[in-house]
Amino acid sequence: MSRVGDAPSGLASIKGPADLKVLPAAGLPRLAEEVRSRIIETVARNGGHLAPNLGVVELTIALHRAFDSPRDRIVWDVGHQTYTHKMLTGRLDGFASLRRDGGLSGFPRRAESPHDVFETGHASTSISAALGMAKARDLKGEDFYVVAVIGDGALTGGQAFEALNNAGHMKTDLIIILNDNEFSYGPTVGGLAAYLGRMRTSVAYSRFKGGLERAVKAVPLIGSALFALGGRLKGSLKYLVVKGMLFEELGFAYLGPIDGHSFPQLEDYLNRAKRIRGPVFLHVQTKKGKGYPPAERDPDRFHGTGPFDPVTGSPLPPSMNGSSNGGPSTSSNGGLPPSPARLSYTQAFGQALLRLGEMDNSIVVITAAMASSTGVLPFARRFPKRWFDVGICEQHAVTFAAGLAREGLRPVVAVYSTFLQRGYDQILHDVCLQHLPVTFMLDRAGLVGADGPTHHGVYDLAYLRSMPGMTVMAPRDENELQHMLKTAVYLGGPAAVRYPRGSGLGVALDEKLHRLPVGEAEVLREGDDVAILAIGSMVGPAREAAERLAEGLPAGSGGPPGRRLEATVVNARFAAPLDTALVLRLAGSVGALVTVEEHVSKGGFGSAVAEAVADAGLGMAGCQAVYLRRLALPDEPVPHGKVEGLLARLGLDAPAIATAARDLVVEKLAEGRRRG
Repeated sequence: MSRVGDAPSGLASIKGPADLKVLPAAGLPRLAEEVRSRIIETVARNGGHLAPNLGVVELTIALHRAFDSPRDRIVWDVGHQTYTHKMLTGRLDGFASLRRDGGLSGFPRRAESPHDVFETGHASTSISAALGMAKARDLKGEDFYVVAVIGDGALTGGQAFEALNNAGHMKTDLIIILNDNEFSYGPTVGGLAAYLGRMRTSVAYSRFKGGLERAVKAVPLIGSALFALGGRLKGSLKYLVVKGMLFEELGFAYLGPIDGHSFPQLEDYLNRAKRIRGPVFLHVQTKKGKGYPPAERDPDRFHGTGPFDPVTGSPLPPSMNGSSNGGPSTSSNGGLPPSPARLSYTQAFGQALLRLGEMDNSIVVITAAMASSTGVLPFARRFPKRWFDVGICEQHAVTFAAGLAREGLRPVVAVYSTFLQRGYDQILHDVCLQHLPVTFMLDRAGLVGADGPTHHGVYDLAYLRSMPGMTVMAPRDENELQHMLKTAVYLGGPAAVRYPRGSGLGVALDEKLHRLPVGEAEVLREGDDVAILAIGSMVGPAREAAERLAEGLPAGSGGPPGRRLEATVVNARFAAPLDTALVLRLAGSVGALVTVEEHVSKGGFGSAVAEAVADAGLGMAGCQAVYLRRLALPDEPVPHGKVEGLLARLGLDAPAIATAARDLVVEKLAEGRRRG
C-alpha cells in the first residue's frame, strides 16, 4: 500500500483501491486510458463484454476513490461491467485469464475477491440486494456506505421498481447510481426510457432551483416566510421544470444528470451523495464503448463479443480465436458459427420462425430486451406489428404472452433458458393452469461456456416438466429444431423447446416443416446389450459412444476382452410427455439403461426415466432386474470454461458415456454369472 506522498503512477502500480486515493487528480485521465487499453487487449483475445466496460471506466475509478471497498459495499447490477473494478481491486496480474478455464470470471464472484460483495449475472437485482445490506447494517449498528450501480436497461426490470419503492419508504442511507448510457443491451423500451430522455434535457433544473430559492430568501421582510413554503415551492418547480421527477416522488434525493466521464463532476457528486441522509439517486450519463471507435459506433455488436482484431474491430475467424465459445452468451449475432456452412441453433430458429410467420399471421413474438441475440430480428423487421420487446421483464413477458394467447393468437416467447427462470410463477399460474398455447423457445440451454454459472441453462427440464400440461422438447440438431418449433406453435397448449448455444451440426434443413408426434422418441440404432437414451445436445455424443462400444471390451474391463457391445441409441426428443412405452420396452428387452442429458441430475430427463421404471414396478423384488445409470451435470454450480472441456471433465462426452455404458453392462453380466 502506498503512503501519502508516494503517489503511484500508472495502472501497474495500483494494487488496490488505497493506491487510487493517493493518485493525483491530474493522473486520472492517463489511468483511464491505460485501463481501456487493457480491457480492449484482453477482450480482443478472450472475448467478453466490451462496450459496457469501456463506458464505466471513469465511474469505477471515481467510486473506488470516493468509497472504501470492501468495507463500503458496491453492488454492480448484471455484473458484466466490472472489468475495471477487478483490475483496481488486486486482480490486475490475473486479468489476462478473464473468462478462461480456471481464470477470472466475467462477473462478480465472492470467492474471487472480498471486493465482489454480491454475485450478479441477471439484471435488476442490485437495488434489492443493496437495500438488504443497508438494513442489515442499520440493525447491527454498523457504519458503512452501500452503493448500487444499475444501468438504464436494468432499471426497466420490475424488481428494480419494487426495490426503489421499498427503499424510498424505508428511508435508510443508500446510494443508487444510474449508469445511463442511452443504450442498454437492445434499445431500452418503455415509459422509463422516455422519462430518462426528458431528464437528460433538464440539467439546468438543479441550478435553477437553487438560484430561485436564494432569490426568494433575499426578498426583504417576507423572504423567510416565502421560503417556509419551500416544500410547496419545490414541488411546483419540479413539475414546472421537469415532468414527474419520479425518483424524488419515490422518496430519493435526486442528483444529476452529470457527465460520467468527467472526474471532477463524478468526485464532486459522489461526495455530495455521501453527505445526504436517506436514499440518494445519482444520475450519471456515460457513453457505451467510450474510447474505442468501433464500439462507440456499434455498441450492440460490442456489448458482448468473441475474439476480434483490436485494430479494425473485425471478428477473428474461428481458426484464429482459439475457442469455440469465446464470446459471451449475450453475443449480438447469436454466436458465430465455426464455418460458413453451419448455422447456429439461434439462426436456424430465426429462419424457421420467419417462415411460419409468413404463413400464419396469428403468430406473434415476444422478447425481453434481447431481440438480436435470440434470433428474432428477421421476424421483427418483416412483421414489426407482430413483434413485442417488453424490456428486461421476463415475468411480464410470460403473462403478456398469456393474454395474447387467450385472445386467439399464437405467441412465441424467445428467451435464454437462464432468464426464463425469472418467470417461473407466471409460467405456472398464467399459462399452464389455463392451458394456454404459449411457446417458449429456450436458447442457450445447457452449458454456455465463458459466462459461467449465472448463465448456464441447466435447470429448465426440472421445473418445466413438472408444470401441468407442459410439453418439453429438445432437438438433436438444427433441422429437428425447426420441426419442434412448428410442433410447439400448433400444439394447442403450453410448450417449451430447449436448444444449445452456438453452431448446429451442419445438417441439411428440410424445406417443408412438419409436426412431430408428441411424446414419441426416435430409435436411431438397435442393440441388445445396453440402451443409451439421450436428449438434445447429448444425442450426438451418445451415437459416438455406441460406435466405441461396438469396438469391443478392452482387457481389464471385467467382461470378456474383445466382446462387441451393441447399443440401442434413442433420441428422446420429449422430456414431457416421456415416451414411457419405449422406456419400458427397452427396460424389459435390454435391461440396462443409460440416460444422458446436459442438465442437472435432479428432476431432469434421467429422473423422468427413473420415475417411469419405478412406477412400473420394474427392478423391485420378484421382478426382472433393470440396471439404470443417469449421466447428467452435478448438483453444484458449474464454473465457466470451454463447453467441450467442461463436458469431458463432468463425464458427458462420448468416451465417458461409452465407459459408463460399458461398466453398466459388465455389472449386469457379473450379476448374471452370480445368479447363474
